[in-house]
Amino acid sequence: MNLRDLDISNKNVIIRCDFNVPIKDGKIVDDTRIIKSLKTINYVLKNANRIVLLSHLGRIKTEEDKKNNSLRIVSDYLSNLLNQKVGFYDYNGKLPDNKIILFENTRFFDLDNNKESNCDKELSKYFSSFGEVFINDAFGTCHRENASNVGITKYLPSVNGFLVEEEINNLEKLVNNVNRPYVLIMGGAKVSDKIVLINNLIKKVDKLLIGGGMAYTFLKANSYNIGKSICDNDSLEYVKKLLKDYSGKIILPLDSYVDRNGKKELISNNEILDDDICLDIGPKTIELFEKEILKAKTIFFNGPLGVFENGYEYGTKSIIGLLNNSDALIEVGGGDTVNAVNKYSTKDNLIISTGGGASLEYLEGKKLPGVIYGKEKE
Repeated sequence: MNLRDLDISNKNVIIRCDFNVPIKDGKIVDDTRIIKSLKTINYVLKNANRIVLLSHLGRIKTEEDKKNNSLRIVSDYLSNLLNQKVGFYDYNGKLPDNKIILFENTRFFDLDNNKESNCDKELSKYFSSFGEVFINDAFGTCHRENASNVGITKYLPSVNGFLVEEEINNLEKLVNNVNRPYVLIMGGAKVSDKIVLINNLIKKVDKLLIGGGMAYTFLKANSYNIGKSICDNDSLEYVKKLLKDYSGKIILPLDSYVDRNGKKELISNNEILDDDICLDIGPKTIELFEKEILKAKTIFFNGPLGVFENGYEYGTKSIIGLLNNSDALIEVGGGDTVNAVNKYSTKDNLIISTGGGASLEYLEGKKLPGVIYGKEKE
């Protein structure tokens, strides 16, 4: 059963959203997750009696964290987007009488024995008491078993929202009935963080393009001197076997940018010195990657290809430029990758996942506890 099949007419509906957005100096700097929640919210608004929105924001370990992670700013932002006042409830006093209400950060309850994160039974019941049906539209937390996204489903009829459905459908296109050639572009720092993902996708993809810090573990496994570049030594044997078993699929950098005495220099793989730290991929690598990207019909991009936030953005920016000119189905996953795409992309042909960890775990073949499978709770 999906949301359109669920009877929500004149009912109080709880929607778990993902409003875990970056905030700087009191302003929301990226509203992607808020905007993507609007399809479900607007649909429910037309039919329901009242909407209660639940979400977390940041990590809450101290009372000071509560001051810095209030969702009140999101309620004001939503009010402008929806052209109606969104009430705000801080778990004290009487519930506001607005048609749509945003509750304060669900992780505030983590200061009491991690009740939200540990899917506490009583907290789940408490959340469920505010509605008659439940919709989970927070794909970014679907890999977590929390009171506000999983516990609540034990007490209310529950379905996935439109965003969760869309995310799952998009990810399915990377797993089943893939349009080929299928190219996986992978960056980030540590190989160990991506082993399960690589194992699950390496047999499915036609090419694996490696950049970022993890590339230098692969180059070291190929007997290159990588200087002081980041290296996941614990994964070296795994990488050596991977290179042996899938040598025709894996494409590694040919050149890199390094910092020598405060100056950015471009060097080839055999020019890396003992004191060098490779921070980005170079133009020969981009040229090599371009051949595969422009042929691809399906692309998954996960992990920046250099330290783009610290001035080494050439590789990441260049790859995103190539993706802008591609007609492939392109899915982008992972928080840092999404940030880079939002910064450098000039087109809207990229499918941006709102759930970094959730999307990766799904592609690893794991069942997500927050996704509602089968028939709704009776």
